[in-house]
Amino acid sequence: MKTVSCLSLSGGQGKTSVSLLLGQLLAHRGQKVLMVDADPQANLTFYLGHDVQANEPTLLEVLKGQVETADGIYPLATANLFLIPADEGLHKAQEYLATIGMGALALRHALEAVEELFDVCIIDSPPQRTQICLSVVGASEWVLIPAEASTKGVNSLLCSLELLEEMGRIRAFKGQVLGVLPFRDKWFGRSQATDSREAIAAMQQVVGAIPVLPSIVESERYKQAIRQGQRLSEIGYEELEFPLHRVIEALEQGQGNG
Repeated sequence: MKTVSCLSLSGGQGKTSVSLLLGQLLAHRGQKVLMVDADPQANLTFYLGHDVQANEPTLLEVLKGQVETADGIYPLATANLFLIPADEGLHKAQEYLATIGMGALALRHALEAVEELFDVCIIDSPPQRTQICLSVVGASEWVLIPAEASTKGVNSLLCSLELLEEMGRIRAFKGQVLGVLPFRDKWFGRSQATDSREAIAAMQQVVGAIPVLPSIVESERYKQAIRQGQRLSEIGYEELEFPLHRVIEALEQGQGNG
């Protein structure tokens, strides 16, 4: 099982949207995909149409070892797509992860129990540097960094890279950065907005050998696809899936940079 996290240390960077659309596309290609919602906001769980019931195990119980990992996994309406859900109770994992001593490895160990059951695991990380976030990074073989094509996005990217470097130094993160995925790249007709162009150029300067992937342009069609629970190609906008196909190609080829 290849484990990929979408990491952005700021809100509005597109990590949940990218996680969702990437998972759907991989599942459509015949890959058995495990989605993990590691954000207490639980937006991924909501967008995937899963309603957490009372007493139903979520990522919280999986992280705390109160249930076997497999007992926290639920099949979704989309073929080949499965979910470890979150709800607002996931906040309670913070103190637990901080006190067990090896909290950064908790999610990695939990996922090892089901690694033979899935082809790919996609983890939606929280947008803050929390204990849960550290555990997501610790579980990641590959990290995809969505970053808005703006000054805020560049700052988020810098914070994300700093975290990965710090966790790499203590060997809590042993994976690689799959790439940076610019998000909400603004175009007016055939002309790219100046702020988007400058932001993406800045990203290319700061990442070194890490690939900057083709950007996700600003379009309401992404929101439409997510809202309707469909792939972009299903609503007639296959060309907007191109950046996601490039992510998959990079993953299949093992590209990236540590």
